[in-house]
Amino acid sequence: MAIENSLLKNPRVLLLLAGLIISLIFIYPHPTDEGIDTNLKYGLELEGGSWLQLRMQGAIIELDADPSQIIQSEYSTYLDDRDLKITRVKSDSIRFTTTKDVTRPQIEELDYGTASLLKEETTTLVAISTTKERVIQTYLQNHLATEVKILQTEDGTAYEIRTNTSETQIEQVLAPTGGKLLSYVEGVSSETRDDTKQILDAKLNGIGLKDIPIRTIGDDYILIDLAGVDIATALRIAATPGKFEIRIQTEGNETNKTAHVLYGDQITSVGIPQQYEGAWGVSFRLKDEGAVALRDAAIRYDATTEPQNHHLIMYLDNNEIFSGPLAAGLAQNIQNIPVKDLKAQTGIGEEGGQKAKELQVHLRAGALPVNVEVIGSGQVPATLGAQFKKQLAAAGIITLIAVALIVYRRYRHREIIMPMLITTFSEVVMILGFAAAIKWQLDLPSLVAIIAVIGTGIDHLIIITDEVLHKERGELPTERIFKARIKKAFTIIFAAAATTIAAMIPLGYMGFGALRGFAIVTIVGILIGIFIARPAYGAIIKHIIV
Repeated sequence: MAIENSLLKNPRVLLLLAGLIISLIFIYPHPTDEGIDTNLKYGLELEGGSWLQLRMQGAIIELDADPSQIIQSEYSTYLDDRDLKITRVKSDSIRFTTTKDVTRPQIEELDYGTASLLKEETTTLVAISTTKERVIQTYLQNHLATEVKILQTEDGTAYEIRTNTSETQIEQVLAPTGGKLLSYVEGVSSETRDDTKQILDAKLNGIGLKDIPIRTIGDDYILIDLAGVDIATALRIAATPGKFEIRIQTEGNETNKTAHVLYGDQITSVGIPQQYEGAWGVSFRLKDEGAVALRDAAIRYDATTEPQNHHLIMYLDNNEIFSGPLAAGLAQNIQNIPVKDLKAQTGIGEEGGQKAKELQVHLRAGALPVNVEVIGSGQVPATLGAQFKKQLAAAGIITLIAVALIVYRRYRHREIIMPMLITTFSEVVMILGFAAAIKWQLDLPSLVAIIAVIGTGIDHLIIITDEVLHKERGELPTERIFKARIKKAFTIIFAAAATTIAAMIPLGYMGFGALRGFAIVTIVGILIGIFIARPAYGAIIKHIIV
């Protein structure tokens, strides 16, 4: 039968060629001093490197406590007033009287809420605008020296303790107020887990390590693969990020007398290190709540009038990383309005520039909601990773050779072998191009999935070939018969592909690490095959036999 159009003008073949060209552009094979390099990213098993398993420290508790007893206990001790009396308790405020001469900043220093005072002859009436949840939250924060988050559950209110705390410690803290611990679950909430994962990701990528897989297991554990990084460096860069906090000196320039101002989650953006009037520094922006908290703390502790005596101190995992006073202009402005845009100056020269870079990283991604503990680690030598690459490359070549022999044995036509091999090879290139485009790290399961896709693809190509050939009489099909048979072949192929994809979707969604990588590569390979490679092969086989 005469061929009306050139094979190269067939849209299915053109789509295959376009996919190949685009994939090669993304893969970008190019010569280097060490050989041929590409844009493909390899995982821990193929590149060598280290892995870490981190546990997020925390607990979720439910308790029964009377906020009035907490206020009674706290302010009786704080004011040294045994005659302090609670006079009124409402859902949004608590009032008490004290014989001590107190001020509003003094009452608000414990951070239970906004205070108002009414002085009488021998007593002072104090009203604190607050809620039961805030009183309990603040009490736990003050006595456990950590951040406490309020959680709303189906059963009511729970509290997330963002540090490693035992049941006994919590019971001891509640004892002076008569509070009772109702439930205790070690771990953190899913929201805290996700926040920690995202911040760790930003932290690691912020110091130049790209495409690092960070996976979570349950609500307590994080797995990190650091391809190309030795174990000592991995421990230093991944386990260092911790809890970021800004505190203010309350009495003179004494570092042992400080009060909490805000945590790192109040920082919304961080600028690049640069020089401001000759000195290096880093700009950063606060949320509205963070700006208000800073203003209130600065006014409460006289940092606006005596900034040199009340430094702001930044801590990472309770280690001081920065200390400095409010600038004169900032101290003046902050008395009137909350200031959200700030600059932290680190000094002059090369040393100041280096400190600015380190501070930028801590400000940008040092604010882990909870502390993390390294509970497991390991290392894969680079030589072993290189050996895995060679073995997988050999496995792929052997697979293609075996396919060629089987196909030749079945059909005895060399003109059929080449289209099959070219189509299969093109499919592999397009899968690798997709991986390069999204910067997916290819690990052992991913490459095993590619080999599995090769096998599935060959099955589909054999189905197409069997359907379009008249094997029993050795006759070539007519145009009409060819279309009918190719349609039947693709019906079988689409059904088989849909079944495989349906099986892989739950694995990709619920699995983690190796399982997810295997599922995703399998799904992508099948989709590339049924929508690009198989139709192109159908056009090629038609060109050969019709």
